[in-house]
Amino acid sequence: MGRALLPSPSNGGLCILSQQNWTLACDDRAQGEGRILHTKVPDLFSMAKAEHIPATFLHILKLPQTIVLLLGGPLAVILVSGSWVLAFVASLALLAALRFLAKYPWKWFVAMSLHTDMSDITKSYLSERGSGFWVAESKGQVVGMVGALPVKQPTLQKQQLELLHLCVAPEHRGQGIAKALVRTVLTFARDQGYGEVVLTTSMLQHSALALYQCLGFQKTSQFFSLKRWRLISLSQIQFTYCLPSAQVSQALEQGGGL
Repeated sequence: MGRALLPSPSNGGLCILSQQNWTLACDDRAQGEGRILHTKVPDLFSMAKAEHIPATFLHILKLPQTIVLLLGGPLAVILVSGSWVLAFVASLALLAALRFLAKYPWKWFVAMSLHTDMSDITKSYLSERGSGFWVAESKGQVVGMVGALPVKQPTLQKQQLELLHLCVAPEHRGQGIAKALVRTVLTFARDQGYGEVVLTTSMLQHSALALYQCLGFQKTSQFFSLKRWRLISLSQIQFTYCLPSAQVSQALEQGGGL
């Protein structure tokens, strides 16, 4: 039997969720909260982000500018030196540099997160009402996680909750854990009075993109959040989910009811 830990809406403690082979019931007395949040969660988070490196490397290799570089670089070496060996070494050096380029943004993101919100999950996500962190656990191992924090932009007309760090261990995918965690965040947001849930993911996370669209999220923008992402043409996609109360308001406005 597996379980998922989530913040209690009343006191910010952790509860237990269970469904079929993992649990969706609430228990404010969940044991090992600190051990789970501060040791096992960072390990899953780091592993999940490292998974994106091979896909990013393949993405870079398919870029037109990369193809020109990989073909033109060694050719230039042959023309200048006449050495096929040097050309081969140059090709290996270019591939190594591209591999580093694929790895760097994800390593940077993990390091930044582990020094900011993920450095103290209890303080960042569970100390105040309106934010939360959910962990799915199976046989003593953390197999899924997701966090949610309020978007702090006073100019927003609707209160927004941002969904963050959704990931599921590879061997536990296909069990509905990610969908259940996202739905838990949506329910939490509705109960807390938020109008929208927003999130940002990369264009290469195809399974995540399909999941969000399946659950009713709408794509609202596509952009490069940092120069390092623009350098490798890896854009970020923002999604928004309008909660039922917000959808009703929009329908009334469009129909002239307000």
